[in-house]
Amino acid sequence: MRGNASIETKPFSGVRITVHTSHAFDDVLHSLRSLMGAVKVDEIVALAKEPISEAEFARLVEERYVGKSGFMLFAEIDHSWISKYGITQRMVRWILGNPLYAITMIRHDITAGLFAPVELLVTEDADRSGTTVTYVRPSSLMVIEENPSLLAAAQSLDNKLGALVAEVTDSASQMVKSLG
Repeated sequence: MRGNASIETKPFSGVRITVHTSHAFDDVLHSLRSLMGAVKVDEIVALAKEPISEAEFARLVEERYVGKSGFMLFAEIDHSWISKYGITQRMVRWILGNPLYAITMIRHDITAGLFAPVELLVTEDADRSGTTVTYVRPSSLMVIEENPSLLAAAQSLDNKLGALVAEVTDSASQMVKSLG
């Protein structure tokens, strides 16, 4: 099968947020876990295939999977393999989100799905004195053209993700400044 294809490129730049805390790596992960639900993506997909209404889908997602923060953990990637190369810091990458948040953006631009769910990188300081949480501000990835509705929805996600990180790192006052 042969067809015509076209390629379009659109440069954009994301905004990386790095939050350092004196909290221990394990404590940060424990705090994150305590604030989030957890689910496998396949479970969300299976639920969406059920013959239920949009409202019932939303109710069941909230009831079954969403944590106190409004987020759920979809995947955790443990980068402990880096120890083979002499890097002794612990590091995990979390893929988290909420389909009820994602739809608020995807309905305005289907390509927002490239960056929903979102990701956090949690790294232990080399000297074990604390932890760094790094993520990219979702709106800086999703909104690359004029789209006020998408921007509003993505900025809401920015705030929710920022609040989660602030809570686990005790950085609330600094996070408010960084969102401006």
